[in-house]
Amino acid sequence: MADALIPVEDLSEEQAGQELIRLAAAIAHHDALYHGNDQPEISDADYDALKRRNDAIEARFPTLVRSDSPSQRVGAAPAGIFSQITHARPMLSLDNTFSDEDVADFVASVYRFLGVMPDNSIAFTAEPKIDGLSMSIRYENRRLKTAATRGDGTTGENVTANILTIKDIPTELPADAPDVVEVRGEVYMAKSDFLALNAQMEAEGRQTYVNPRNTAAGSLRQLDAKITASRKLKFFAYAWGEMSIMPSDTQSGMVETFKRWGFPVNPLTRRLTSVEEIITHYRKIGLQRADLDYDIDGVVYKVDRLDLQARLGFRSRSPRWATAHKFPAEQAFTKVEAIDIQVGRTGALTPVARLEPITVGGVVVTNATLHNADYIEGIGNGGERIREEGHDIRIGDTVIVQRAGDVIPQVLDVVLEKRPETSAKYEFPKTCPVCGSHAVREKNDKTGKLDSVTRCTGGFVCSAQAKEHIKHFVSRNAFDIEGLGTKQVDFFFDSEDPALMIRTAPDIFTLKQRQEASSLTRLENIDGFGRVSVRKLFDAIDARREIALNRFIFALGIRHVGETTAKLLARSYGSYAAFAEAMQEAAPKFGEAWNELNSIDGIGEVVAASMVEFFKEPRNLEVVSRLLKEVAPLDAEAVTASNSPVAGKTVVFTGSLERFTRDEAKARAESLGAKVAGSVSKKTDYLVAGPGAGSKLDKAREVGVTVMTEDEWLALIGG
Repeated sequence: MADALIPVEDLSEEQAGQELIRLAAAIAHHDALYHGNDQPEISDADYDALKRRNDAIEARFPTLVRSDSPSQRVGAAPAGIFSQITHARPMLSLDNTFSDEDVADFVASVYRFLGVMPDNSIAFTAEPKIDGLSMSIRYENRRLKTAATRGDGTTGENVTANILTIKDIPTELPADAPDVVEVRGEVYMAKSDFLALNAQMEAEGRQTYVNPRNTAAGSLRQLDAKITASRKLKFFAYAWGEMSIMPSDTQSGMVETFKRWGFPVNPLTRRLTSVEEIITHYRKIGLQRADLDYDIDGVVYKVDRLDLQARLGFRSRSPRWATAHKFPAEQAFTKVEAIDIQVGRTGALTPVARLEPITVGGVVVTNATLHNADYIEGIGNGGERIREEGHDIRIGDTVIVQRAGDVIPQVLDVVLEKRPETSAKYEFPKTCPVCGSHAVREKNDKTGKLDSVTRCTGGFVCSAQAKEHIKHFVSRNAFDIEGLGTKQVDFFFDSEDPALMIRTAPDIFTLKQRQEASSLTRLENIDGFGRVSVRKLFDAIDARREIALNRFIFALGIRHVGETTAKLLARSYGSYAAFAEAMQEAAPKFGEAWNELNSIDGIGEVVAASMVEFFKEPRNLEVVSRLLKEVAPLDAEAVTASNSPVAGKTVVFTGSLERFTRDEAKARAESLGAKVAGSVSKKTDYLVAGPGAGSKLDKAREVGVTVMTEDEWLALIGG
């Protein structure tokens, strides 16, 4: 997809939504290979790059976080060859950081969330991130009861018999250990043991193994525990699940307790109090990495005090109080053989470098993103020069390529010494290569700056955009019509036969009728189709004649409206009729409907303006009108939380909150089923006002909203 080539800072919300769809599918595929089958196709650096791009997009567009996002799940579902164990407490993954700046941001985010605390007063532990297989070992009455892999974070595989063969793991705990203990850590194979095993396999004329991590995981999943016992697996303890009594009130104290109980703990773990100390320790571990007898791929930082961990809580499926600082990705040199232009659903013209094939991180690379016209020229999003001496990228250049976040990698720099004397600057097209319409860079009304993305102005006249819109409409998180994949959409869109062509979304739902009326073109007689597949396709289409409201809104392809934004809109308006009416009434900006739209937390002026423009365009209204004759969007279900007095209520926080930070307040309210809005309207139920509350407080009093102090709010929700 062309939009996948655009840097995160240049993505529109619509492009970001499409990119998150692609990333969710790609990462799920690699998760299944890595966690489920122990047979990864890509390197750890490449996998981290995919997750890093996903996280970066979600950080910039928090309302687009998808239900199947990698940030919402952990690992992969259990493989099925073992019985399953449901974890008493989920085994969560960690967010990743990749630079010193990222680490500083992580530490700063902890201080921001917790409120006013003196500098360097919060201690962090730093420990090597072991490249092994995550394990949860449960003890009841101090005897080893069960052991389970991470699995999907909620349910793992029961590998108790195999864990009992690992000498590092005690089968009994001391008498002072609590009745229920879950120790978590990493099962791994030492490099020396891995090399010895491979030497043995080679001597026996058998196939050798790829790396210690996969070998350890495969060894642990042997049905015959004797094979596991022969593999000399090891274990590091560093975390816990359910504990009937907590033996310490700090992370470092818990690790020391594990050590006293007989578990191996990593000797490189340190307790640190500043960003400088943390980064220094990271670099020290990095220098020792090659000499360690086990593989590591980064360093993990955790807030040391457990009471602060509890306050910080969790973000989706990862804790706010921890992060993994990963080691850098790999780079390589190659030549640019050509520069092609791809056209995406929103009309974005994205340049792609066609490269002389080169292997980067174990993967053969032939394409690389060039993002946009400015990137080719050597100009960043803020107008800054992004390459040494600001040089441009040309066909024939020798370039440095890095696998750093895209399915196809990124060109980092040019080796000027190898530039051909006959090279010429690349001229970015001023017309669409698909339809010939003008290609323009829109201007931001507020900043006066040109958009970094060049767009085709052809709209539905441009077949590339219209076709991509159909693909979006039938995609997994939109209408999810099985049997209408990329190849089928291309076939129907390109057809000139009235009985077959699909040029707009409503055409999908009239296909069966047109087929039945046709005496000439029968789909089941066309190569690639058959009577059974055609019947299944029509059944799949008919099954979507009723559709969830959020899916319907998302499927419309409104620019900047991603899946999560669609859910917010569905929840806020309840029905499609109310939503469409509100969008049309919001056309006069700064009226009541416009203010109501902008008050939805996560909806800003850019998104609001895009929706209003969509419903002002006659062509869009005509397509939607035809679509509504074929399908019925279902009313949204009210969101509730059991035993919560604020479930379904809308709350606004304003002023300088003293009892909790703004992030804490929002997270707690949403966990109780409340909707947090950014501004006050007639639909607001509560305004929680701290010192210094201004215009929002005045507005709340004007429209009769219940106003309460922080203490009154805490009393309402139960503290």
